[in-house]
Amino acid sequence: MATDPNLPDIQLDANGLYREEVFTDRKAGTLRRLVPVTADGQDDPGRDVLYSGQTQLLTPGGVLPLMFEIDAKTLPDALGKFSGSVKLALEQAIDEAREYRREAATRIVVPEAGGLPPMGPGKLKMP
Repeated sequence: MATDPNLPDIQLDANGLYREEVFTDRKAGTLRRLVPVTADGQDDPGRDVLYSGQTQLLTPGGVLPLMFEIDAKTLPDALGKFSGSVKLALEQAIDEAREYRREAATRIVVPEAGGLPPMGPGKLKMP
């Protein structure tokens, strides 16, 4: 089978690799720790460990997944900042929804050319 030359050539950055570790209480959410590693899989102490969180909130419109960064240096620090990070991510999601709703409400709908015939006296025909 020949490969399509128009498809993108996607490769991993060997200098930007992380090992992902997942922690969960199976109730409130998930905490991810991304440990920087070298191309041979050894820890890379020259880069910072990254933390992120994920949770789901039940809303009237259904389940809302939230994913967010946590500014922390250690796992206990990330655990302590989880709740505040959830609240910040939720506030940002609410603000984005309000902005989307505001933009949608201000759009002007213009019918496409040829969509509806012009209306006027004598233009309607009764069956």
